[in-house]
Amino acid sequence: MQAVTPVPAGAVSFGTGHPLVFILGPCVIESESHAVDTAIALKEIASRVGVPLVFKASFDKANRTSLNSFRGPGLEEGLRVLGVVKQRTALPILTDIHDASQAAPAAMVADILQIPAFLSRQTDLIVAAAKTGRAINIKKGQFLAPKDMKHAIAKVTDSGNTKVIVTERGVSFGYNNLVVDPRSFPMLRALGYPVVFDVTHSLQLPGAGDGVTAGLAEYLEPMAQAGVAAGVDGVFMEVHEEPSRAKSDAANALRLDRLEPLLRRLVALDKIARNA
Repeated sequence: MQAVTPVPAGAVSFGTGHPLVFILGPCVIESESHAVDTAIALKEIASRVGVPLVFKASFDKANRTSLNSFRGPGLEEGLRVLGVVKQRTALPILTDIHDASQAAPAAMVADILQIPAFLSRQTDLIVAAAKTGRAINIKKGQFLAPKDMKHAIAKVTDSGNTKVIVTERGVSFGYNNLVVDPRSFPMLRALGYPVVFDVTHSLQLPGAGDGVTAGLAEYLEPMAQAGVAAGVDGVFMEVHEEPSRAKSDAANALRLDRLEPLLRRLVALDKIARNA
């Protein structure tokens, strides 16, 4: 695998010389108890498997399909909950921001600030996130080629922050569909920074439901395996104990009880990929 600049985020690091990192959690903060219980369960699984873990959850899903969809508790309450999760578990935290004004307060809690794919060309948002000094995870827009991400990366590095992670989450392929080109992973890594595969959102069928985003959760496991075999530095998956009851991305979440065996397979594949 080509060497990339390691990026530290809390107690974990992404990139050359570091193990495959897993970014896991519910799509959105549903309640304090749910976030804490999920984080504790994920930490126990990660500990048994022996993999580094980042907990992710959104305080606001600003790009929901319908005005009536659940968005989350909002900035203030959401960051309070993420702070409780961090205190209880000592896990690094990832959350996404949608506006430049959210960067500084989110950075008080989160170790990684995530730029959503739809906003991957929003200069003010990326610069504000970069200036916090936190690690910045930029999701590649569904409308961008891998090489186009060099410009988004430059917005971070030119703002004085070299802690950049790039996430592949699929590209639009006709109406209501996304595809992942495995060539994207080495293409993105060639830009010199760690690459994460967002398995969950690559399996969305945007707008294909009645006011909600549909998805193909039955392909989560083979897609995750394909991405790791292609040589990524991290895997992003949304996990829920009962996906049908999830308040966001229910059609795309991995059942919690299927996580541990999948992680063990991915670790084995990663060892092969790194020695290729």
